[in-house]
Amino acid sequence: MSLLFKKLRVHQVFGANTDVGKTILTSALVRASAGLGEAFYLKPVSTGPPGSADTEHIQRYAGQHKQRVHTECLYQYQEPVSPHLAARLAAGDDESLIPTDATVVNSIAHHIRKCAAMAAGASHMYVETAGGVHSPTLSGTTQLDCYRPLFLPTVLVGDSKLGGISSTISAYESLLLRGYIVDAILLFRDEYYRNWEYLRRYFADRGVHVSTSSGDIMETVNHLDARHTSRLSELESMPRRSLDTFWWPFVQHAHFRKESDVNVIDSAHSDFFTVYRPQDTPQSSVLQPQFDGSASWWTQAFGHAHPSLTLAAARASGRYGHVMFPRASHLPALHLAERLVKDGPGKGWASRAFFSDDGSTAMEVALKMALRAYTTRQGDALNPTEKKNVGILGLKGSYHGDTIGAMNACEEGDQLEGEVLSWAYDVPARLTSRLAMVYRSHIEKTLEMLRSKGTSLGALVLEPLILGAGGMMFIDPLFQRVLVDVVREMEATTDRSSWSGMPVIFDEVFVGLYRIGMESTTSILGVTPDISVNAKILTGGLVPLAVTLASNSIYEAFLSDTKADALLHGHSYTAHAVGCEVANETFKLLDGLSSSELWAAAKMQWSDGSSNSVWSFWDPRFVDVLSHLPVVEEVMTLGTVLAIKLKDDNAGYVSQSAEAVFQPIGLAEVEGTELSAAPGGQPFGVHFRTLGNVAYFITSLNTSATVLRSLEDKIWLTLQPSK
Repeated sequence: MSLLFKKLRVHQVFGANTDVGKTILTSALVRASAGLGEAFYLKPVSTGPPGSADTEHIQRYAGQHKQRVHTECLYQYQEPVSPHLAARLAAGDDESLIPTDATVVNSIAHHIRKCAAMAAGASHMYVETAGGVHSPTLSGTTQLDCYRPLFLPTVLVGDSKLGGISSTISAYESLLLRGYIVDAILLFRDEYYRNWEYLRRYFADRGVHVSTSSGDIMETVNHLDARHTSRLSELESMPRRSLDTFWWPFVQHAHFRKESDVNVIDSAHSDFFTVYRPQDTPQSSVLQPQFDGSASWWTQAFGHAHPSLTLAAARASGRYGHVMFPRASHLPALHLAERLVKDGPGKGWASRAFFSDDGSTAMEVALKMALRAYTTRQGDALNPTEKKNVGILGLKGSYHGDTIGAMNACEEGDQLEGEVLSWAYDVPARLTSRLAMVYRSHIEKTLEMLRSKGTSLGALVLEPLILGAGGMMFIDPLFQRVLVDVVREMEATTDRSSWSGMPVIFDEVFVGLYRIGMESTTSILGVTPDISVNAKILTGGLVPLAVTLASNSIYEAFLSDTKADALLHGHSYTAHAVGCEVANETFKLLDGLSSSELWAAAKMQWSDGSSNSVWSFWDPRFVDVLSHLPVVEEVMTLGTVLAIKLKDDNAGYVSQSAEAVFQPIGLAEVEGTELSAAPGGQPFGVHFRTLGNVAYFITSLNTSATVLRSLEDKIWLTLQPSK
């Protein structure tokens, strides 16, 4: 991840194209920097004969302070061709000899840390890339994407030749789209094409420093130093400014008043934040990687700053910006609605998609739909006052209305035990079990008790399989299935295309779209809802967007000759094109992952020979061993989710036990000789969230097995008994 040192200022040098004079201008920067202190030059990848390598050019023109200049090339290939081709030619038939992106990034980061340790005083370092910004690396990935985990501030060498204005601006925008900080643009001063004149005016409006080869190179060096100092000062001031300005959600501010309580996130990439951590020694980076252990409140699907999602957002923003939605249509929204209804979580039962901004809003819409459908069918059987007092049926531990407790039902029956996880989720096979009958009896008695008190219920709301915010409680799917069956039998209708009993809502904001290993929980429960809600993973975690799917019988409850009967709900950014386009891209990525080797390997380790599709990314042996630790009451996992419930006599939402026990995992271990699983190999801590005495960890849908095993090790060590 990103490295930032107090004494060593590091910049990565990109070129707008090949043959723009990148090495010559970098030589000038190195030479000027050597006049001030130690100057380090790194060429990660070089192709062509060693005698003509860029490192040789840097040394040749280092000037009178040559002894202060240190050069290094990490990967040298003989053939003077594109790096990906040079690596392939050198590897022959053995592609395993081609270094991966992770290997290259780790090598660069390791060398930067080594240079930081060597720097006695204020020093400069330049990491020069090859060719243009999108030139491929050894693996074939473009440089912008390969080097992004390093997130080094950038100097862009512009193109001074004919057509160079366009290529320079294009390169700059490509850097911005991936989040790079462009501190300066350098280019040759060609008096014929005079690109520098146009580019200086163009970038002045964007606050970017532009200088030419004929200018004072020391001015550029001083500017880069100033930018470095400014970044350090900004990071140092952010904790106090944040404490003085923010009102955070779900935070008791009286408990968090120290600057060290603020988690300053400088950037994020893949599964990791890069966070600010002041250091006592100037040789240590003030930025450290931190694993995003809650998938940023359950939103992340493919890791942070995924380029495909970023480009999708830019594509829609450039074409539409934002356009209003009532009685309108645009392709991003139409494609998404059709995918959701016809070939997504609504396949086979939904006919309409209603867009909103987030999960809570989408649930509000769902409740309006359900209650309107219920009261419309009841007609004159309910007076106006009774219609306003119709309640919602939900599970204990969820956010919704009257409750039914599955644990209370279990008290009337036998202990629930199964030899394998898949048995518990094989709902069809368990429907005729004694426990199913116990559940049914308990549910029917509870509903009758509510009716006898005059309680009128108009909708059933379920968080299928897992109650997320309620404490990461894993619910017996058989109970939820029986609950749906009983509700639909209450006032059964002969019309199979219509809802029965009362409308059933599945809140899949948390569990939907493969968060727990399946696109929709209908595949486990064996029933479909009348209304469902999706959000969070819907846009891969990039921008807010939510959707409420509804069956045709729900939709028809709002049809009449009176506008007052329409669904009068919406917000200014309904179905915003940026969110819809990002969601469409998310589905493309999900389609690829669902058949990936990563998922196949995870499913294989949970396979027990049954046809049940329940699985997890977490290692089953780790889960089993963890569950037997003295401090642990229970461990549950599905898909990306791992929930650890600790033994606590004062368990509950306000308990601080999980927060206290897992506090050490937030700290990065002392740097040793081995590289960590974080990009760049730097030691990392873990950002995590707790719900009382429950700690939970959630990965992305593409978190590597290496990172997962490292995370499992950290959790295991944290829960070990004190000696």
